Amino acid sequence: MTPRTATLIGLTAILMWSLLAVMTVATGTIPAFQLAAMTFAIGGLVGLLTWIGRIEAMRSLRQPRVVWIVGIGGLFGYHALYFLALRFAPPAEAGLLNYLWPLLIVLFSSFLPGERLAVHHVIGALLGLVGTVLLFAGNTSDFAPGQVPGLVAAFVAAFVWATYSVLSRRLKAVPTDAVAGFCLATAALAALTHVLVETTVWPQTALQWLAVVALGIGPVGAAFYAWDIGMKRGDIRVLGAASYATPLLSTGFLIAAGFAKASANIAIAAILIAGGGLIAAKDMVLRRR
Repeated sequence: MTPRTATLIGLTAILMWSLLAVMTVATGTIPAFQLAAMTFAIGGLVGLLTWIGRIEAMRSLRQPRVVWIVGIGGLFGYHALYFLALRFAPPAEAGLLNYLWPLLIVLFSSFLPGERLAVHHVIGALLGLVGTVLLFAGNTSDFAPGQVPGLVAAFVAAFVWATYSVLSRRLKAVPTDAVAGFCLATAALAALTHVLVETTVWPQTALQWLAVVALGIGPVGAAFYAWDIGMKRGDIRVLGAASYATPLLSTGFLIAAGFAKASANIAIAAILIAGGGLIAAKDMVLRRR
């Protein structure tokens, strides 16, 4: 697999994650950790289904302890912190701090062997950050001391996801099949957390059940496998900068579904984020065939 192909596969994860918000709305009032347990279980099963006819894939679960710490810490740790952020801080502020992770991925990539961080990568990531700030502009509320734990959780979550993503490159020898194990372990931890802190609420309609299944197959399933391929074999700096398209595309899907309204801020943010992504991907776009 060429780096270009791996990068394109990684970009599909960004597209799938942009559907997360509208699909989550469609699931109804299922508590956060219960929904995580259900969808990560489905996501893990999606990976296991790809093992059919590949008995050797089972060996992918035989990994050193550090690999499991990175995998489970990234998937469960990030989502637990993000859910905590949404519980204690307003969604706009929490989302804005959380979306530091694309910029952090670009910056952290400079510590990887053989990776060179060029000026256009940083410029592209910063334009994406500016576009994201503009996207959230006008949706923030007054600061309250009680929001501090949530804001800290959102900030730490950004570092956790960026660290997991960049360390995936360092663990390049670990097959993507292992992600199925990370998903199933995350589902188990989310289920335990749900039992301890939440009240179970099952989907009430067939549409809500379909939304749960779709989440598990796509944004909480195939997306993590695609991201793993992109991080391990693609252009990590391009994927980091391009990740700023996630909140923009997510807003677009919410508008299309009638859950949000279009605005001038969104249009300008789209230009900044798209422009930043193209600048960061300059080497890949202009590469001679």
